[in-house]
Amino acid sequence: MEHGKKKQKKVERKSPTRSEEGDAWIYTCIKRYTYFFVAFAVGKWTQGTCKNMVDQLYRRTKLPSPDKKIDIFTDGNDDYKYVLAKYYADTCINYGQLIKIKEKGKLISKEKRTIYGSPNHADIETTDIENFNGILRERCGRLVRKTKCFSKYKRRLSCAIYLFQFYWDFINEFKRKTSPAMLEEVTEHLWTWHDFLMYHYAV
Repeated sequence: MEHGKKKQKKVERKSPTRSEEGDAWIYTCIKRYTYFFVAFAVGKWTQGTCKNMVDQLYRRTKLPSPDKKIDIFTDGNDDYKYVLAKYYADTCINYGQLIKIKEKGKLISKEKRTIYGSPNHADIETTDIENFNGILRERCGRLVRKTKCFSKYKRRLSCAIYLFQFYWDFINEFKRKTSPAMLEEVTEHLWTWHDFLMYHYAV
């Protein structure tokens, strides 16, 4: 998902704040079936931004094994291929990419590729994350197309998405009075903003 404060063409090549200006991308990760919003990263279209998100994914999910592999499906961004290999042994991951082939902006075909392991060919899809990105864009005012309230600073955009992440996982009624966090058995009840604001966290 793309976002930006200043048009990329106006960013000076030698600007010390180049990494904070121009186009920014949001890498997002959800769990299929429960739609639990696991991780995200805001930044340039680089391996660094990709690594930031995968690092969160690695720390927030159970460590896979050869008997219980982790299934990961993405678009054709090659950064995933290199970054995932740094976190997961190829014996513990089933990873597939969905490549969309377009002509003049129109989708003409899809190509499914097995990168690591032996994922089920039919499971190599990105529909769920595409739907989720659409929801994120609709519900986070900073991401609405051609909005006047776009984020001018990457950190503020990240903070807004952190709030949405909590709302989506713990407050949002996803299926029959259950939230994604309830489906993942992270909590036993639907949270409210009051619960969130008054929660006491022992340090």
